[in-house]
This record gives sequence, C-alpha cells and structure tokens, in this order.
Amino acid sequence: MNKEHLEDTKNVAGELQDRAELSKPYDGLLPLSPQEAILEVRGAGVSYGDTGVLHDIYCHFPEKMVTAIIGPSGCGKSTLLKIINRTLELIPDARLCAGVVLFRGRDIYDNRTSADEIRKQIGIIHQRPIVFPMSVLENVLFGAKFHRRINGMSSSDYAAAYLEKVGLLEEVKDRLHAPANCLSGGQQQRLCLARTLANKPDLILMDEPCSAIDPVATQRIEQLIRELKHEYTIIVVTHNIAQAKRISEQAIFILGGRIIEAGSTVELFTNPQTELARSFTSGLIG
Repeated sequence: MNKEHLEDTKNVAGELQDRAELSKPYDGLLPLSPQEAILEVRGAGVSYGDTGVLHDIYCHFPEKMVTAIIGPSGCGKSTLLKIINRTLELIPDARLCAGVVLFRGRDIYDNRTSADEIRKQIGIIHQRPIVFPMSVLENVLFGAKFHRRINGMSSSDYAAAYLEKVGLLEEVKDRLHAPANCLSGGQQQRLCLARTLANKPDLILMDEPCSAIDPVATQRIEQLIRELKHEYTIIVVTHNIAQAKRISEQAIFILGGRIIEAGSTVELFTNPQTELARSFTSGLIG
C-alpha cells in the first residue's frame, strides 16, 4: 500500500468513526409488523466494564432467512451474537445495559426466562470447531440427551439422522465410536453443526464458521447454510464480504458498535446508502 493510499484509508476510517457516533437509534432493520420477525433487538447497548461496545442496536431477523452481520474486526459483530443467545452473561463484567431482545415476542432477559432454555432454542457454531473429548456419536447426542430431545428413536438412529443432515454420515460411519478429534477441521465443524441441529433449535448463530477451515470445507458449510435456511433462521457473522454475498438474503453492517446500514444483501452491496458502507463493501476499509 502506497503512502497516499494509506493516508486516504486513515481519513476514511476516521470519518467512519465520526459518522458512526451520529448514527440514529432507529438505524437498522425494522419489521413492518411483529409477525415478520422471529427475533428483534430493540435499542440494545452493551458494556464491558465501563467501556461501551454496542450502542442503540435496533434490528430484526425474519424467520427462515439468512442474515449476515459484517464489519471490520472489533466492531461488535460477535458481541451482538452473544446478546442474542445470552452467552454475554458468561463474560465477566459484560452486561446488557440498555434495550431488550425479543425471541418470538418474549424478552429473553426477563427474570422468568431461563438462559438454558434460550440457549437450547438458539444454537451457536463457533469460529473454531469445539468438539468434546468423547466419540463422534456421543458428541452428536450430548445436548440432545441433556435437553431430552430424543423421542421414539434409538440414540444411534437419532445421531445418524443428524450426521446425514450435514452430509457427514457416509464419511464417518466407520468411526462413530472413535474420538471426535480424529476428524479433520471441516468434518469437526460439520459435527458441531450436527450436534446443534440435534438440539432442535429454532435459530442458529454462526460466528465466522469458515475462518478456521479450508476452501473445500468452506464450500460444504456454505451449501449447508443454503439448504438449512428452509428449516431454520440463520445469523452468520463473517468478515468475508464475498461469502456474505453468496449465502445471505439480508445484511447488517456494523462499525464502532453501531449499525450503520442494513437491508437486503443485494441492495447493501450494489447500492449502499452511506459512504461508510460503500467504503467497506469496496474494500477500502476492513
């Protein structure tokens, strides 16, 4: 990068932050009616200790649709996921300091709402595959047994159904009782997805699900996302602009802990309404 381009990038980044501070609290994806959204975030603010990391977040997520959350590193993308399935409260000094999160119209932070129940209904796939120190079969069944999701089927048949759903059964049918860490990185990520699906969630969160796997495995995960959206609502955090364009129907661009622009993926990438989004989608920043 030459000196002139570097200076231009710094200027744009500074402008982005300045304008992010002026972002209005109603920026985001507002549903036309409550029936349109399976999940809504209304005016959410998050702090880590005394530091605010999300500000005035308003957005909604339609059922059985893929939404991509994009933005540069450290902008608050993963934090937004954490408030959606209440894993934020597992982080010391982190708190939802403003707003509400509604899942099927219910405030998930209400004192009468169980965090375990929310995490059962809203599953998450992490950046790096997290397999448990047990067999492939036991990994798939772990959450399903805990949440008593297995009804009317044998445990092995239940696990096989979800391994088949993620295209993994044929590859691992002779290793079902082998340790899960014997699988490749891409296979482990699909195993994590099978384990999540076996819990029978309504909504699936994916936090950079392809950043730690190879291009072939990435292609398989993206194909699964396109297939699974017919049954599940999916929210994907990704730094990969091309991936967001391939897999999502709506997109949310975050900068400085604020939603700068949101809407259909096609519109956001082909006709961004803000200079901030235009700079990010063109690769000038990020």
